[in-house]
Amino acid sequence: MRRFQHYACFDWSGQAVARPRGVALATLAADDDAQPVLVRPDGGWSRGAALEWLLAHAEAGTDMLIGMDLSPTFPFVDAGGYFPGWEHSPDHARALWALVDRLCEPDEHLSASSFVRHAEARRYFRHGKGDTGDRFGSLGTGRMRAVEHHQRLTKQANSASCFNLVGAAQVGKSSLTGMRVLHRLAGRVPIWPFDPLPDTGPVIVEIYTSIAARAAGIGAGRSKVRDAEALHRALGVLNTRAPAPLLAHDDHSTDALITAAWLRDAARDPALWHSLWHPPALDAAIRHTEGWTFGVK
Repeated sequence: MRRFQHYACFDWSGQAVARPRGVALATLAADDDAQPVLVRPDGGWSRGAALEWLLAHAEAGTDMLIGMDLSPTFPFVDAGGYFPGWEHSPDHARALWALVDRLCEPDEHLSASSFVRHAEARRYFRHGKGDTGDRFGSLGTGRMRAVEHHQRLTKQANSASCFNLVGAAQVGKSSLTGMRVLHRLAGRVPIWPFDPLPDTGPVIVEIYTSIAARAAGIGAGRSKVRDAEALHRALGVLNTRAPAPLLAHDDHSTDALITAAWLRDAARDPALWHSLWHPPALDAAIRHTEGWTFGVK
């Protein structure tokens, strides 16, 4: 059982601006009396700055488990491809990341507007009311990854399709911008489960903040925390001291703080270790093409 010395969580955003409001980072040391720290650069986070932060920890070899709240891929196993019918559809995750980054090269701030506007790629997305691509699929919810189907079946979470770009729950653009960052890491930080869990250094996992919220005692119908009292109560459930000073935060910050605490609480529990890193439903095909959400058993 590997024990990390540090834990971190990036709440993520697909907003096509220099410093998206939705990007937040919290870190937490392994010591029992450690308090989570909200890391806030002057002017806020950019995705480029987040990439630099990840690369700096790769260079330093920091022993850190890093959760990122985004989908690292699109569905593949349900239809035998990310984009069935498109000749340039990749056949594995890293090729997908390369394609997304290449098509989005004109986009500033590591955003991804060019991908969802691309003549072929746009056909797979729901863009708005009355604007659904002809290859979006017949399901009203949109296609889902194997882990997302599993989450819904087991009621561990209520995931949305990455091909849906409509509404508050849409995650497609944030996932696309995340894929650009993952591609630019160029293998310097292992990304589980595409890469095996390394013995040392940093490793990235996909996380879903609502799983952490439920573990912290926040009801399924109220996954967001926006006041100090609720934040400190949630951290207490996760055996984590409240941050100092005792302030209220926006929900992106509290998502990051609570999820960093959950990562530490879950990853160092011997009873959970095997199910976290070796979920029974994660087979070789899913590992190669779609990945898995950390904590989904």
